[in-house]
Amino acid sequence: MNPYTLTLWSLAVALIAQSLVAGLSIELFLRPSQAAGLRRAWLAIAVGSLLLALHHGYTIELALRTGLYDMRQAVLAGLTSIFLALGFYGIRRSQA
Repeated sequence: MNPYTLTLWSLAVALIAQSLVAGLSIELFLRPSQAAGLRRAWLAIAVGSLLLALHHGYTIELALRTGLYDMRQAVLAGLTSIFLALGFYGIRRSQA
């Protein structure tokens, strides 16, 4: 697999994982049994995750349109997003 393809796959994984984190955060925000401060924190995490997902989408678009890419940054973003999604999934399971 060449670096360009690895970059695109990593960014696609990062985009999907960040979207999953945003969805889990919104689900936790919508639970009425939590304190107001905790609900606002979940909303802030959801908004931040959606912005990161948007950033990954723009980075994919930049790579596809112009051929400009940074493989190390894309792989780092993909791995970070995967671990973040796994962490939030674990938090969600522990609060259920």
